[in-house]
Amino acid sequence: MKKIVLIIAIFFAIQNLTAQIYDPVSFKTAVKQLDNTTYELSIAAQIEVGWHMYSQKVPANGPMPTSFKFVKSKNYTAKGRVIEPNGHEVDDPVFGIRIKFFETKAVFTQKIERKNSDAFRVNATIEFMVCNDQSCLPPSERDFVFEIPKSSLKEQAKVIAETGKTDTIAVAKEDTIAATVPVKTEMKKDIAAVKNTTEPKEQNIWSVFILSFLGGLAALLTPCVFPMIPMTVSFFTKQSKNKAAGIKNALLYGFFIIIIYVALGTLVTTIFGADALNALATNVIFNLIFFGLLVVFAISFLGAFEIVLPSSWLTKVDNNSQKSGIIGIFFMALALAIVSFSCTGPIVGTLLVQSASQGGLAPIIGMFGFSLAIALPFTLFAAFPGWMNSLPKSGGWLNSVKVVLGFLELALAFKFLSNADLVLQLHLLERETFLAIWIAIFAALTLYLFGKIQLSHDSPVTHLSVGRLSFGIVVLAFTIYLIPGLWGAPLQWISGFPPPKQYSESPNGIGMSATATNTAEILPEGAEEGPQGIIVFRDYETGMAYAKKVKKPVMLDFTGFACVNCRKMEERVWPDPQVLSQLKKDVIVISLYVDDKRPLAENEQIISKISGKKLKYIGQKWSEFQILKYKTNAQPYYVLIDHKGENLNQPTAYNPDITFYTNWLKEGVGNFKK
Repeated sequence: MKKIVLIIAIFFAIQNLTAQIYDPVSFKTAVKQLDNTTYELSIAAQIEVGWHMYSQKVPANGPMPTSFKFVKSKNYTAKGRVIEPNGHEVDDPVFGIRIKFFETKAVFTQKIERKNSDAFRVNATIEFMVCNDQSCLPPSERDFVFEIPKSSLKEQAKVIAETGKTDTIAVAKEDTIAATVPVKTEMKKDIAAVKNTTEPKEQNIWSVFILSFLGGLAALLTPCVFPMIPMTVSFFTKQSKNKAAGIKNALLYGFFIIIIYVALGTLVTTIFGADALNALATNVIFNLIFFGLLVVFAISFLGAFEIVLPSSWLTKVDNNSQKSGIIGIFFMALALAIVSFSCTGPIVGTLLVQSASQGGLAPIIGMFGFSLAIALPFTLFAAFPGWMNSLPKSGGWLNSVKVVLGFLELALAFKFLSNADLVLQLHLLERETFLAIWIAIFAALTLYLFGKIQLSHDSPVTHLSVGRLSFGIVVLAFTIYLIPGLWGAPLQWISGFPPPKQYSESPNGIGMSATATNTAEILPEGAEEGPQGIIVFRDYETGMAYAKKVKKPVMLDFTGFACVNCRKMEERVWPDPQVLSQLKKDVIVISLYVDDKRPLAENEQIISKISGKKLKYIGQKWSEFQILKYKTNAQPYYVLIDHKGENLNQPTAYNPDITFYTNWLKEGVGNFKK
């Protein structure tokens, strides 16, 4: 789930509570001519004090980033990506990632190159989310038009067009989830500390480097690479005139290995752009592609087939490696990369996918860490040939390492499938299903390590080495650790990998919900079991009809799948005995999710009175209803109404005060009975 924590004070003073539409960001656009054909388009966001909007570079599983879309045209081509200001960064305690945002003002620029001398327009859209320390607003989008005049050499560096504030509030656009992403109050100190400063993503870069270095060490222990160490080192020591020359050649060999893999990371970053991979990593389609790739890699490691490069490549490279001097050593390093591709390719691919979620230079840093781990043994063993006597002999254990990596790749693949499922809210891979798959994968890995499962390329396991037994015990312990997660255990070791507890068949754990609440067997038609076993409706008309039937008032719960404050109310306030009793017995709860991505029926896809665009999703319908009816667009938002839809008391928003919430419910229910 995309989320960020927010703890707020009372939303408004109880006596003077008034709902309102928030529109805290205004925009100005400008066009600047840089040379005869190049123009810089800028979008300046003026942000009201106390509010902030997010960067384009939010890591995967973080809050929704700001995004831009420029309509393609035959009149121009975009040069690079949208450039954003430095902004501020803070460590988010829930995600364990650094989140970048902008306050007061943020200027985004995009360079374009014109293809002809005619005047034309550039149409662009920005989609963004804003938050303050009280609430977050659903994602909005604004449209802009940049006027590019007929080409003239005399208008260098001139500001050509400027527009003012956009007055409409737009509902979520088609390819984005609307979300209410609150910001934790404790973050204020961190924000103040970094205000007017910029900090590099050191933690993320170091994590990418360490992960990639470990990946390189794992690649060393595969049957494609490990046997090459003594062969290559022996070649250098025998062909060199003296030890110093052997060490020099080995150093060059290691250096070229690093150059080759870093060049790969640089190529990927250059082709896609420094930040494009980050956007891809949070996209549904590419999450599905990543899932497919990792499954293919896993199957390859398990021995079904080998991923190899064309043999003609190796032949050409091998011929060049026979040359003497630096050129020959370079092609020897390239030959190693090609020969070992069937083992290193899946690892390199996985690392590139993982580093994509960081964006920026992460692919380059990742390939540096990977290649450094590969290059070090060749250099060290060339400098100290005697150490090679301590190396274990090649054998079946190398294939076992490859198989273990296959199991790990398969487990990681389901993380990307889970990301896609969460975004689409399909509930095909809920928490229990995800954990069941992981338990099955690691249980199979345990049996493999203990020699109970053998694959086609494996050597017979006559006995277990100490290392294999020890690793098997660790994997077995991890598998057992996962099992209580099916019954609701938090599983802190793998926090962030499985779907959150709210995204599950039984939020309270398998076998617990029905027992604890006894509501599963008496759910009215169209209702479902919600938080704390409360019967909730997800449709306004269905819930109102049932409320009239049982003659109870209605509590409208405007909420969101990614609304953390909503979850706080449900987990900290609603469980209180007095509150829970009233929610179960005295009112009918209708939960309207403003980020529900299920499509509306054709006859309900009307034109929005707010944005002028067609409403395509259920969440857009409820968001528009909240704005038009109650003049607010923040969640959570609670309204007690009678059967005519009239308010029974003053609506309330996020307020963790249990006494206040209890009295608020009693007041509304009491007014209904009068």
